[in-house]
Amino acid sequence: MGPDPSLEYRPNLKKNETKEKEDYRNFESGSLIDRVFNTYNLMHTNQTLDFVKQKHFEWTNCNHTQMGMMETIMSLDQLVDESDPDVDFPNSFHAFQTAEGIRKDHPDKDWFQLVGLIHDVGKIMALWGEPQWAVVGDTFPVGCKFQNSIVFRDNTFLENPDDKNPSFNTEYGIYKPNCGLDNVLMSWGHDEYLYRVMKFNNCLIPEEGLYMIRFHSFYPWHSHGDYMHLCNDKDLSMLPWVQEFNKFDLYTKTSDLPDVENLKLYYQSLIDKYCPGVLKW
Repeated sequence: MGPDPSLEYRPNLKKNETKEKEDYRNFESGSLIDRVFNTYNLMHTNQTLDFVKQKHFEWTNCNHTQMGMMETIMSLDQLVDESDPDVDFPNSFHAFQTAEGIRKDHPDKDWFQLVGLIHDVGKIMALWGEPQWAVVGDTFPVGCKFQNSIVFRDNTFLENPDDKNPSFNTEYGIYKPNCGLDNVLMSWGHDEYLYRVMKFNNCLIPEEGLYMIRFHSFYPWHSHGDYMHLCNDKDLSMLPWVQEFNKFDLYTKTSDLPDVENLKLYYQSLIDKYCPGVLKW
């Protein structure tokens, strides 16, 4: 056996080194911080209400290609998320890490395990020409005030015109109180895209799983309690599910890479159950 291949992708982690929970999502220091900041700076400058509406027009008709889910997952081997301070290895490894963490703690919820596997598949947009700042990273509502819990809030929105627009920079902006997150436009990225793909292809993942897919990157909401004034009762009932998912999305990022080939057969059976065949993307 040669050296652990994960070290090639994770120069900041030595084999068997463990991270404490407070060490995750460190946006202040670390070997990847410049790359991370640059990605968020571009995101927070360019993600406006008009930009998001344009991306919905471009992507939600799912007319870009047709692929099976497992093929799409494995294509993420080509992608390293430039917004993530915790990982520097291809995204497909994280997909299986998350799924296996959920499988261990929730063996009776196969749909939950599948969500763990596919939750980041929307990042495929980055392989089809979208810049990473329009694909990866934390999400936030557009069309209303950018809350302080957004990462790098103080110094990355300075050139975003919506931040200076009185129609968009108030607490509610274009929205009504408790209008529901389904009626809120989020910054464009892989969460919303995969949610739209699931709905377009009539996949059978339950509503709890769809919320995990759609809002797992919405850290200002599920981890900081912001934007509650836009939520309705359904959003609040789904919030604990998103928070439960977040534990596995975040804390399964370790240097122990899963044996993907041995896991494929099991997870293909879940794909066949909930989102079978060739999907439109």
